[in-house]
Amino acid sequence: MVNQPEQKIHNSNNSSERVELVHSGDDYFSRLRNIIRQAKTEIHFQTYIFDNDSIGNEIVEALKEAACRNVKIFILLDGYGSYSFPDKVVNEHKLKGINIRFFSPFFSANNFYIGRRLHHKIVVADENIALIGGINIADKYHGSATEQPWLDYAVQIESTAIAEPLRQLCENIYLKKRRYRRKSIQSDFYSENGTSVKILRNDWVKQGNEIHKAYINSLRKADKEVIIVASYFLPGRRLSNELKKAAKKAVKVKIILSGISDLPIVMRATQYLYASLLNQGIELFEWKKSVLHGKLMVIDNEWSTIGSFNLNHLSSYGSIEMNAEINSQEFSEKLYTHLMGVIEQSEKITVETLKIRNGVVTRLKSWFAYRLVRIALIIVTYIPYKRFLK
Repeated sequence: MVNQPEQKIHNSNNSSERVELVHSGDDYFSRLRNIIRQAKTEIHFQTYIFDNDSIGNEIVEALKEAACRNVKIFILLDGYGSYSFPDKVVNEHKLKGINIRFFSPFFSANNFYIGRRLHHKIVVADENIALIGGINIADKYHGSATEQPWLDYAVQIESTAIAEPLRQLCENIYLKKRRYRRKSIQSDFYSENGTSVKILRNDWVKQGNEIHKAYINSLRKADKEVIIVASYFLPGRRLSNELKKAAKKAVKVKIILSGISDLPIVMRATQYLYASLLNQGIELFEWKKSVLHGKLMVIDNEWSTIGSFNLNHLSSYGSIEMNAEINSQEFSEKLYTHLMGVIEQSEKITVETLKIRNGVVTRLKSWFAYRLVRIALIIVTYIPYKRFLK
């Protein structure tokens, strides 16, 4: 297993404020259970996937217990990602006094949809603690005695300056308020070192593209090294150009990608980009110990971002996303150390190894997958489609 260091940043005036790196597996779900169990007044829970499985049932029971303590609970699930969430459980929640609904797409009529989805994963409790990341509620993110959890990340933030406006944002989305609060959500944890945490949002329909812009701007400022963890990696032209420009100015660019994927055709499409990236001097690594689902970037051991945002068209223009931006040398250095451990356990892709495994047929399959997936991402973002899942 990869070492999983705890990241803490303390405020010089308020030692209760901190941000911690959270890993998929028991680390995330034990924290989630504790947050629910210790909540006293209110919980906002919004996620893309909430499966009806062992870990899902555990979280359901914890939420019911909180409701019995008169904690106000608001649950928002994506109508597509959580389609399998049972009606029986929804009704049980409502009987317990839990507020629960499904996020509707931007447009729907007669079961036809445009692809705007609620893709962020966030829990806020009591206006002082929040979990933000890419981890859904499902057994595969927890793992078992025989299988590693999907590789993914989140951050736990304890700060009223962050959690209170996050709570308000979640309430606005839950209540379908047309105008979300546009003010940036950020907090200085200790001003003498300039450390801050900022919440970045992507919702193109609401004229917000903060995460995509942060990736672009931070790559432009990179001076020494960039490490990216990217599932479903199909960056647009602007981001691809910035990666290549960074490599050309002697910045070390390392990208950790899926060696095992829940969407093999997307992994195949990503592999079509390998030759071009390697030719620019970008280092590529494939994680093969479990499915890679993480989405993060760390730059120059000073700046990092972690959340739900995938480097592809759908996250940029179709889905509601949320990332945490952490400006902290301490946090970034510890995250960097962890990622170097991931790289050590990954397979490095080189020009030579790519030639060995990339025959004519393989290259043709990758080219076809790339074209097909790019078209599909545009279709599910902009064009109505029918959901056949019951």
